[in-house]
Amino acid sequence: MEFKDTLNLPQTEFPMKGNLPNKEPEILSFWEKMNLYQKLREDRKGKDKYILHDGPPYANGHIHIGHALNKILKDILVKYQSMKGKDAPFVPGWDCHGLPIEQQVEKELKEKKIKKEDLSKSEFRKLCREYALKFVNIQKEEFKRLGIIGNWEKPYLTMRPSYQAQEVLELGRVFNKGVAYRGKKPVYWCIYDKTAEAEAEIEYYDKKDPSIYVKFKMKDFDDTYLVIWTTTPWTLPANLGVMVHPEFDYVYFKTNKGTLIVAKELLENFKEKTRLNGEVIRQVKERFRV
Repeated sequence: MEFKDTLNLPQTEFPMKGNLPNKEPEILSFWEKMNLYQKLREDRKGKDKYILHDGPPYANGHIHIGHALNKILKDILVKYQSMKGKDAPFVPGWDCHGLPIEQQVEKELKEKKIKKEDLSKSEFRKLCREYALKFVNIQKEEFKRLGIIGNWEKPYLTMRPSYQAQEVLELGRVFNKGVAYRGKKPVYWCIYDKTAEAEAEIEYYDKKDPSIYVKFKMKDFDDTYLVIWTTTPWTLPANLGVMVHPEFDYVYFKTNKGTLIVAKELLENFKEKTRLNGEVIRQVKERFRV
């Protein structure tokens, strides 16, 4: 007999090791077999509701850490509200439209040496729908593997006709209330995809661009100039005037290039950048008058 067998230790059915790679799938399978989500809905029927709208991910690839963070945080909130006794349904969804999906389909076509232009619009859309649905099913299983509880059997998909019809109805309600109007605004345009771009889809990269100082001669003063700084010199021919700030102080800086009027706070920076030497012969305080 071992010495530990002589001790009156508490007994537990819990294993001594977590063994999570095996245990987690067992728990998820148990939840699915017992239809946990539906049981929660039945148990919370008639209770105060807590609704969290799921901003849908694109159905254009496997989930990444951003998807995981997004869904886990939502899952925490929904489960917390459910544990407080509220009816907290969670309906996941997917955005099945847009450039991310189209670009992936074009990539697959390119690998098969097929040009997008060789397909009709309906054929290309059909391929996009098939691609989106494929990754809806893939992402669904990946989210379920994270332990996210939701109505996975009836998610909302933006490509479903019923969803699109509801969008039209809601838009009609907006128009009927008089809160929508027709107007014009500049939008980003992709010359490759030949379509408008959402601001969220725009990516920027750092670029070094030359900047210049330009002096504009004062009409009623001899050899005196207002100095401006710009990174877009090609716009200068269309300029109609130079603006000054009514509350800033300006100085008259006499150089071998003439007397230059610049903002007092920027004088040292101006001298360093232009390597001009000179002296301040006048300072205009308070409101600057040209």
